[in-house]
Amino acid sequence: MSHPAAQPPRLRLAGVAKAFGATLALRGVSLEVGFGEVHAVVGENGAGKSTLMNILSGALRPDAGTIELDGRPYAPVDTLDARRHGVAMIHQELSLAPHLSVTENIMLGAEPQRLGWIDRKESRARAAAALAQLGHEHLELDRPAGSFSIAEQQVIEIARALRTEPRVLIMDEPTSSLAQADTERLFTVIRQLRDRGVSVIYISHFLEEVKQVADRYTVIKDGQSVGSGEIAGTSQATLVRLMVGREVAELYPPRRPAVGAPVLTVADLQAGPRLGRAGFTLAAGEIVGVAGLIGAGRTELVRAVFGLDRCAGGVVTLDGRNVTGQGPRAGWESGLGFLSENRKEEGLMLPLSVAENTVLPKLGRMARLGWIDRRGVDGAAREWIGRLGIKAREPGQRVGELSGGNQQKVALARLLAYPSRVFLLDEPTRGIDVGSKAQIYELVAGLAQQGRAVLLVSSYLPELFGMCDRIAVMRRGELADCRPTAEWTEATLMATAIGTAA
Repeated sequence: MSHPAAQPPRLRLAGVAKAFGATLALRGVSLEVGFGEVHAVVGENGAGKSTLMNILSGALRPDAGTIELDGRPYAPVDTLDARRHGVAMIHQELSLAPHLSVTENIMLGAEPQRLGWIDRKESRARAAAALAQLGHEHLELDRPAGSFSIAEQQVIEIARALRTEPRVLIMDEPTSSLAQADTERLFTVIRQLRDRGVSVIYISHFLEEVKQVADRYTVIKDGQSVGSGEIAGTSQATLVRLMVGREVAELYPPRRPAVGAPVLTVADLQAGPRLGRAGFTLAAGEIVGVAGLIGAGRTELVRAVFGLDRCAGGVVTLDGRNVTGQGPRAGWESGLGFLSENRKEEGLMLPLSVAENTVLPKLGRMARLGWIDRRGVDGAAREWIGRLGIKAREPGQRVGELSGGNQQKVALARLLAYPSRVFLLDEPTRGIDVGSKAQIYELVAGLAQQGRAVLLVSSYLPELFGMCDRIAVMRRGELADCRPTAEWTEATLMATAIGTAA
């Protein structure tokens, strides 16, 4: 929905620039967002999207350029000031207070009061209403937010933003941890907001989503806006070409599966409240995908196999050896490689450098006479920086300073640099741009071609269908079915996930 010709756009940016020292994050971005418009902002990791959104949400101030909101100058002094103006942001990296309850997180800073005291009953009612919009009214309002899965925490974060009833809502990768059913619910909410006149800025690396939900788009490359237009008449190939500056011919690499003997066997595995019972085999050279709804036990499955979560029953066998509940260090040493979906808290050590994070599992091997071989560490890191296209100034740069997508690449580099037999990948392309996804898929396919075994957990169904030899579906803590990919359709897979399959 475009804004009326007689009115200024809801939001107008012209020549916005921002530098961090000698690094130019934004070199001059211009875009317009109309009333009741869903405007997609797309670009590679490190292109400047997050910096731009942090400026709009009040977290950063631009060095140059102008911003107008409803035809008036807009220059928020902080995020609270931005919210007062009606601009709210849902961050890709979660910003919840994990020790506070779901209600407290959703209502934080806007708690209803009665006679000077927080009205807890009204707070609960408003929090429940915000969750109901997203189809997650079942979440326990008094439970600490940090005790939920990453996907559920993302739902809580989205509910908090909706509670403010913003004029401009910025969504940075809002579906990166959501299953398809939850993504569809979110799209319904976005359309409802659009119909009420709310302007939505939608950032996503899933171009299928962009085509489905957005009205217009702007592409950012190397800190500049390089293209804009109506989404309806624009092909995905055009968007990709603007984003990466080249053609990406084939996203999923052609494969010739050469499946060998079973490497990993999981029998009747149980762990915690969410993993009731799961069993499967994984063969050398095979990629097996794991699908399912939020809370179905996908993440709990790979954590229990790796030894991060304590097993309550069942057996995990690797190359004929019982490795059940051996712990993560022993997991690494026995040949299991694990990539966590939670890169911020589990996947990386943000204060350390790119180089240190990359070689961390084998740091002991890179020491001489008790001293770390810094030249060797930097050399190993430079190799992976080049192979994965990690945008970092140098190997010594802190990982916490990189964009979310580039942080994910560092986590992958550390995993791939270690000689594992079995790779357990939990949402490996979360927050990764389309050009980088193609690189990651090539690497994963290459692992399988070398005879490694890969278990791939993903909420993105095209990724599972494009990469996997077999797909297993988790439902309510149990592995409901596992069959060759060719025997599934998206419809039958989702029917199995929700329990309506014949």
